[in-house]
Amino acid sequence: MLMLLEFLFISGLIVFVSKRKHLLLMLLSLEFLVLVLFLNLFFFLSFMNYESFFSMIFLTMSVCEGSLGLSIMVNMIRTYGNDYIMTFTFLW
Repeated sequence: MLMLLEFLFISGLIVFVSKRKHLLLMLLSLEFLVLVLFLNLFFFLSFMNYESFFSMIFLTMSVCEGSLGLSIMVNMIRTYGNDYIMTFTFLW
């Protein structure tokens, strides 16, 4: 199970690094990474017989991160008309 979680994390990192033109694909790969980290944390806490309350806090923070990323993306699309990162002038 640990090898599968490591493979999923590394594949999420590869997608995040390779799809750096579209903001939506970067946000989706970040959410995938957060879900893999949540699974890893949940399995670790259940294996060590700890309480799962910290995983609830982690899920809450990841939902806040996802909604913030989507709101930034919607604002950029309304301003610039697309989600290509390389065409944003404020990054240069």
